[in-house]
Amino acid sequence: MPDRPTLINRFLADAGWNNATRKHLAGDASNRSYQRLQMNGKTAVLMDAPPDHGEDIRPFVTITSHLLTLGFSAPRTLAQDAKNGFLLIEDLGDALFATLIQTSPEMEQSLYSAATDVLIALHKSPPPEHLLDYNPAVMVDYIAPLFEWYHPANATPIQHELQTVLTEHCTTPPVMSLRDYHAENLLWLPDRGGIKRVGLLDYQDAVKTHPAYDLVSLLKDARRDVPATIEAAMITRYITATGVNPETFRAAYAALGVQRNLRILGIFARLCAVAGKPQYIDLIPRVWAQLTEMLTHPALATLQKLVQNTLPEPTPDHLQRLKSQCAKPRTP
Repeated sequence: MPDRPTLINRFLADAGWNNATRKHLAGDASNRSYQRLQMNGKTAVLMDAPPDHGEDIRPFVTITSHLLTLGFSAPRTLAQDAKNGFLLIEDLGDALFATLIQTSPEMEQSLYSAATDVLIALHKSPPPEHLLDYNPAVMVDYIAPLFEWYHPANATPIQHELQTVLTEHCTTPPVMSLRDYHAENLLWLPDRGGIKRVGLLDYQDAVKTHPAYDLVSLLKDARRDVPATIEAAMITRYITATGVNPETFRAAYAALGVQRNLRILGIFARLCAVAGKPQYIDLIPRVWAQLTEMLTHPALATLQKLVQNTLPEPTPDHLQRLKSQCAKPRTP
């Protein structure tokens, strides 16, 4: 079996990009890596998603096609090799929302408005049938890493109450959720119009679930603090545009935010322990703060007590214990 660099070279040669210069791009929490290719004044992005590390490019390709059909700015597929895990895609640039907000803070409100409008538009179309049904029972299963990696404990009381809350408050018909919808996965494309101004990334794990899920992902960002005024304005923007019941939607938003942040606590601890990525431990205090805030919703009173009595706060000592279990980083 040829080594991976040789396979990449063959793939690029077959795609007509063998003479391109390459530059590594920042990766994400997965085993995927990315390179920007440049040749004859054109650019493209190479996604390297090794199948032997659990990666599969096919969901990304399928969902890309769906999003493009609906009129969204997903990166077009230029070439693919599913067997070896290579994908050549359209280069949507470097203007990440997270970067723009740092350099041009006056754009923050308009960027979040544009991102919210994408969700409003996306939710007007039925979700693809093949997507995982991310229902309350599945959501509860997905917080299991919390009790394995963040803090070993009896999971049953929290999981039981969480499922009760989600079942009661998340009754709206499901929509397509891109799932990791936040400022580091959104690109600003000002030369395009309407919803096309928002470039979409990292949606291969899309599911069908409650409409509030991606809004929570956007506004309760584990990597940055979204101002409370903007969060409130975007929730109101979504409610006004869609006509959903405000009280019901806000209860679902809180419940889904709790589920998402309980899962993230476990995932971030696991990324350190298994993948050798201690930087994710540094994000845990923000995730915990968001969790405790959302647990204050009146509908979550019982769940709030269970979490307080079961899970330790991320004190410096606890965070250090998590980092002490961190695996050595994998060599590329």
